[in-house]
Amino acid sequence: MIDIAIADTKKPMPELFATQIALAPMMQRTDRHFRYLLRLLSPDLRLYTEMVTSRAILHGDPERLLGFSDAEHPVALQLGGSDPAELAHAARIGVDFGYDEININIGCPSDRVASGDFGACLMDRPKLVGECVAAINAVTDVPVSVKTRCGIDDHDSYEFVANFIATVADAGCQFFIVHARKAILGGLSPKENRNIPPLRYPMVYQLSDDFPDLRMLINGGIRDTAAVVDHLRHVDGVMIGRQAYKEPYWMAELQSTVLSGESGDVMQLPLRTEIVEKMADYAEQEMARGARLDQISRHMLGLYAGQPGARRWRQFLSTSANLKNAGPGIFSESLKFVERAY
Repeated sequence: MIDIAIADTKKPMPELFATQIALAPMMQRTDRHFRYLLRLLSPDLRLYTEMVTSRAILHGDPERLLGFSDAEHPVALQLGGSDPAELAHAARIGVDFGYDEININIGCPSDRVASGDFGACLMDRPKLVGECVAAINAVTDVPVSVKTRCGIDDHDSYEFVANFIATVADAGCQFFIVHARKAILGGLSPKENRNIPPLRYPMVYQLSDDFPDLRMLINGGIRDTAAVVDHLRHVDGVMIGRQAYKEPYWMAELQSTVLSGESGDVMQLPLRTEIVEKMADYAEQEMARGARLDQISRHMLGLYAGQPGARRWRQFLSTSANLKNAGPGIFSESLKFVERAY
């Protein structure tokens, strides 16, 4: 049994950011359908969208890019870009859609993102990042956060990262999410950048200690409840990425053990079967708006991870959802493979 008491949390958390656990922005993962699934599993998890570029919002279809369910709150919009005026305009549109927070991506290491002059490469231009924060603050009344890394390439000293944090904070950012790996630009793929650079948790802990007035979340390589609890002894919050997608039911367990403890009420774990039935209702509504069933079902495949019947359930769902004229009823039908597994 894990001791989840966090009596020595280093500084009080502003009420606005009381949620200690967040879902990381993940391309082709954290769309509105996956976020809805996680909201069913965890009422208090802080949700983040996939990265959306400011240019796409300004020149594309905002409803398609930004639409979401009211059930998702609190939910943050992650923006990619480096032009302060463009980011401010896109952020204003996002706030008008109802997003609770604007997050700026200063952590993505992909060549495509770097060629667009945003992402992790902007760690080398903290003043510009500060200008982006200030521009967004000037036109919105929601918090602006920055997701970044523990350095880029050879610029990975504590002093370099601390200077970046200090400069951006001076421009009005009070909320940072730090992926505890540096980004290697031009030499590693995004996937390799999630695994090859070593984790540097102590650096993030030190940043949190040295900037006590800022809210600091840690991200990277966090895969179990024990690690979450340990990190919360040093920083204000934890952001979880790939493991939440691989094993979404873990978010319900964290809700029960960690997040529910904030209010003193322990949440009863939901039955997976109930979640499947609720997703069937959701799929019916979304398909009426033009969504395809497989766009929803693909996010559910990890729901029974580790449970009896999970493999057959996964196979049935992934195959059936792609059939012509597939409807939400296959969700209920899929339960015959796992209904005894709770």
